[in-house]
Amino acid sequence: MKIRPHELTTHERWANLRFSVVGHLLASPPPRGDLQAELEQLAAKRWQHPVTNEPTRFGLKTIQHWYYEAKHAPTDPVGRLRKKPRKDTGRQTAISDALKAAIHAQHAAHRSWSYQLHHDNLVAWAEAEPTLGKVPTYATVRRYMKSVGLTKRKRIGGEPTEGKRRAERRLDEREVRSYEHEYVNGLWHLDFHHGKKKVLVARGEYVTPIVLGIVDDYSRLACHLQWYFAENAENLVHGLQQAIHKRGLPRSLMTDNGKAMTADETKQGLARLGIVHELTLPHSPYQNAKQESFWGQLEGRLVAMLENVADLTLARLNEITQAWVEHEYNRKHHSEIATTPLRRFLDGKDVGRPGPNSEALRQAFCAQEHRTQRKSDGTISLEGQRFELPSRYRHLDHVTLRCASWDLSRVHLVDERTGAVLCRLYPLDKAANADGMRRTLEPLTPTIAAVPSPELPPLLAKLVAAQTETGLPPAYLPKDERTTTDERTTTGTDEATLGETPTIDAASVDGGAS
Repeated sequence: MKIRPHELTTHERWANLRFSVVGHLLASPPPRGDLQAELEQLAAKRWQHPVTNEPTRFGLKTIQHWYYEAKHAPTDPVGRLRKKPRKDTGRQTAISDALKAAIHAQHAAHRSWSYQLHHDNLVAWAEAEPTLGKVPTYATVRRYMKSVGLTKRKRIGGEPTEGKRRAERRLDEREVRSYEHEYVNGLWHLDFHHGKKKVLVARGEYVTPIVLGIVDDYSRLACHLQWYFAENAENLVHGLQQAIHKRGLPRSLMTDNGKAMTADETKQGLARLGIVHELTLPHSPYQNAKQESFWGQLEGRLVAMLENVADLTLARLNEITQAWVEHEYNRKHHSEIATTPLRRFLDGKDVGRPGPNSEALRQAFCAQEHRTQRKSDGTISLEGQRFELPSRYRHLDHVTLRCASWDLSRVHLVDERTGAVLCRLYPLDKAANADGMRRTLEPLTPTIAAVPSPELPPLLAKLVAAQTETGLPPAYLPKDERTTTDERTTTGTDEATLGETPTIDAASVDGGAS
């Protein structure tokens, strides 16, 4: 880049001229008593005017003043000879304090107004409020507003919300600085852009497509560029997967807060791939300025060259776009980085990682959800569709699934703790199940050799053994029970024996009580 030479200002030219007049007196001081004669000789000479370049003379007192000013400034005599600023520099005496307050209040309420509109409204305001005083000229008002930072600012569109107010306050209170990541694949920028060129679709209509762009922050390389008909998570994942296949896995990705960028599939997929997802602040597109700058080149060069192309389809537009981005933009000299994006991408220190295969990427960009299994038929419900679980998982009450909302043909059952994919689930086919054929249930646990079961359960056997260890008879009175038939035939005998009282051993009773 060619550097323009510094052009001296009027103050600098005057200072250099004054020093050239008296400089030799400082380098070779005249003997005592000869200074006046030297000054008279300098006053008699003609000098080139620093502004008009016309021959001119300077008075004796003027040259004498320059001499003593330079003599008393040993470190910077030329700076001492510069023209002194006015004492009222920076003061707006023509604008009263009341008018200044009105200017600040009006600018706070209408930041997008031009200086001329502000001046015209101040004039009308002063006519209604004489206490503001006389409004000075437009140039004075404009100069004052620029000196205190009351510049024109583009208004954030739409209804004023709290988020927009916070964004405006942030611009008032915080500085905006340019930044650049120091490594290749350290940070990618991703965004959608509504194009200005329409394409013809099969239903006989012209539709304006949307382009997805992914740019590397360090090298400005366009990792991938593709046109779609909608801004959604499905198209975002489709384009991002291609960028990963081309350039590898980045360390971080910056997007705005759109629905496609904050979808579960996008957020969870980036987390599984180890990509830090950085979101810009609401209503702050300047944080993604490199992406916004890229759209200017896309519209100014690629789209501009398509203005006379008839019958442009989406497929044809994408073919042309790939040719432009790979053979012009990525290989064209970039003034900001002083080389081509492709060369800087190849020569820079790369912190990226090799990208996984297509199947791994598809499984990564899925939303993880929890469902309750219906034990009656071993199915779960997902987006209004029922899916069958293998019978080996029939004991689970709650299961964890992973799928993309736009592709229910690939639903996987995963381990909630480790995230490992266990198996793929398929939709319930009621027509196929109507044939009456049923699969054998899979075992829930590995097959274990059968162990003979004891006559008494272990707990009951333990209690009987404890009773036996006491050495005492059971604490109960034995009684022979007869069947109903025996009772009818031996009624007399029973009645004769009812009156008898059996003899009970006292030791037996005490032992049982104990």
